[in-house]
Amino acid sequence: MKATGIVRRIDDLGRIVIPKEIRRTLRIRESDPLEIFTDREGEIILKKYSPIGEMSTFAKQYAESLAQVSGHTAMVADRDQFIAVSGGYKGLLNKSISKQLEDKITNRESVMAARGDRGFIPVCEDGGEDYQHEAIAPIICEGDVIGAVVLLEDDNKGRMGEVEQKLIQSAAGFLGRQMEQ
Repeated sequence: MKATGIVRRIDDLGRIVIPKEIRRTLRIRESDPLEIFTDREGEIILKKYSPIGEMSTFAKQYAESLAQVSGHTAMVADRDQFIAVSGGYKGLLNKSISKQLEDKITNRESVMAARGDRGFIPVCEDGGEDYQHEAIAPIICEGDVIGAVVLLEDDNKGRMGEVEQKLIQSAAGFLGRQMEQ
């Protein structure tokens, strides 16, 4: 493992501070859950815990159904990356979500916009995708935001409307309830 050059001491309660530079790079925020592992060599491994990532197989199946029913690209994201993509833009799978999308879901905001609209945001940190319409709904589980359901459309002819909005709200609500069980 590569040394970072940062040394921290464990306090009397067994706590250690993760340096700000590492938290910023890994997008670890206050109150984010972390999994703690050890390996055979005695190293301690900290990994960001994604509750919705635990059900990635189910999220993938749900995204496939959503894409089939809606005719749009359907994606499910946790708070950091896309964990399921179906119907197009497969290159976004496991890519980091944009800061704008992170802010929208953290603030529990839904988005329904077309490219050029004031509310239109990039969904992926890397950008590069040429979709024309987006519909986004946060996934809320036990009062906490854990991700988002996203629909994208690259056809410039028709706008997404109330049907797509209800569809993603229903999907986000269903995934949130599944996580509670």
